[in-house]
Amino acid sequence: MGHDTKRSLNELLVNLFNHVMDMEAAAVITEGYKDISNNDLHIIEAIGVEEPRNMSMIANKLTVTVSTLTTNMNGLEKKGYIRRERGQEDKRVVYVTLTEKGRKAFYHHRDFHKKMIRAIVKDLNEDEMEILYRCLMNLNNFLEPEAKKE
Repeated sequence: MGHDTKRSLNELLVNLFNHVMDMEAAAVITEGYKDISNNDLHIIEAIGVEEPRNMSMIANKLTVTVSTLTTNMNGLEKKGYIRRERGQEDKRVVYVTLTEKGRKAFYHHRDFHKKMIRAIVKDLNEDEMEILYRCLMNLNNFLEPEAKKE
């Protein structure tokens, strides 16, 4: 791969990152969700719609501290997106679930990501999708140790 191609690839990745963040904010923070941020939606996504998750599990998934997460959870709880409850067996453990409002936000955010994936792979065959997946995994593996240092 030539120097110009590598430079172009770098510029493309930087532009893609910025566009995804901007588009996600514009697509997801709509009239019904003006009271939360893109970051809040990623917390809602980490909580998920399955069984309740404890604060440590959510913080670990987001690679943040529990104390940082607690600050965000306070806002989401006040706005009616989440509910927190102490564990039955261990009162020190706090479990978080999404309210109906939170579940709607979760699905709203998920729909954006589904549309984005469809747009990315629309002209790719199975082999090309596998190559794209491997490339993105390489990028993720490169970035992941950096994210865990923060």
